[in-house]
Amino acid sequence: MVDQSLPRTRAELSAALPFWMSLGLVPLVWAGAVWGGIWVLLPIVATWYLFSALDAALGLNLENSAPDTPEDSLFWYKMITLIWVPLQFLSLFGLIWYVSGASHLNGWEKFGVFFGVGVLTGTVGINYSHELMHQKSRLERTLADLLLAMVLYSHFRSEHLLVHHRYVGTPRDPVTARYNEGFHRFYPRVLKECWHSAFNAEKAMLARKNLPWHHASNPFWTYAALQIAMLALAALLGGWTGLALFLVQAGVAIWQLELVNYVEHYGLTRKHLGEGKYEHVLPRHSWNAAHKASNWLLINLQRHSDHHYKPDRRFPLLQTYSENDAPQLPYGYPVMTMAAMIPPLWRRIMNPRVRHWRKTYYPEITDWSAYNKAAHPLPR
Repeated sequence: MVDQSLPRTRAELSAALPFWMSLGLVPLVWAGAVWGGIWVLLPIVATWYLFSALDAALGLNLENSAPDTPEDSLFWYKMITLIWVPLQFLSLFGLIWYVSGASHLNGWEKFGVFFGVGVLTGTVGINYSHELMHQKSRLERTLADLLLAMVLYSHFRSEHLLVHHRYVGTPRDPVTARYNEGFHRFYPRVLKECWHSAFNAEKAMLARKNLPWHHASNPFWTYAALQIAMLALAALLGGWTGLALFLVQAGVAIWQLELVNYVEHYGLTRKHLGEGKYEHVLPRHSWNAAHKASNWLLINLQRHSDHHYKPDRRFPLLQTYSENDAPQLPYGYPVMTMAAMIPPLWRRIMNPRVRHWRKTYYPEITDWSAYNKAAHPLPR
């Protein structure tokens, strides 16, 4: 008897394969560590420049999968994020052990290797943790915590789920970049505010259960334990050099994450309805990008308009939108994050688009001065 599921399995695997391209970044990092020299730039060139070139060559993907696709048809998509966790763990700590004692690498080459590791753990690792933390499975949420601990940014889970999704596009969301707020102002602000907003959100949840903030169920205890374990392992494998290299990759990964956060909602705000209330989150409140190659690399993160509209959707089911329903980025995230590092260039590209968005969706609002402020004095 012929197994009728085999053709379907092959078709599902074939459809999922482009999203597995991210795994190809791992050997590039190892190549840089083994060969040194200019080869340490391989993961950086591939992530930012190769995928930018592929976006230009391959164009947009405007097709949408059926949102009601059964869960069992997504096996090969889910496996990408599950496999990545042990792969990143072994690569990160294997490289700490190898590079710390590598006599053929000078200090700058070691730094370069771990800058590339940070691009890997930030562009792919944190992005995959984002997918995993949104799932109901305890296993997947635990794997998300492990990925975030590897970059010392565990509180991102609390901040993202309890603060960002609830308050996106309002002054209560630290990571909604304000109009005219350059990245170099945005970055130190969110590093400070996100930790506090995440901790306060967990503290408030415990208070509703009549529990103190220091109760054992506060996930910040888990965050601290996992991060200390990661730091200890790095020191054990590579000594002070290994610890320093671990911190380099963590810093680069966090910078990568916040660059993406900056791009995703820049200048977009939900309409204030009075008395501290805002309209519901709609696709219009996130920048959408349908660029094919960078969506393969980022497992459809650029379909961010739909992610905020329907946060429970797994990445292969996220929908893209036309410019009539959601604002569109002119390029994929690799190009846009590079532009964000140059504020005058960023404003030249994005400010006219924000003004057009305002006229399109909120022509009745004539005074945007309050919305332009980093924290305008609206009631909470």
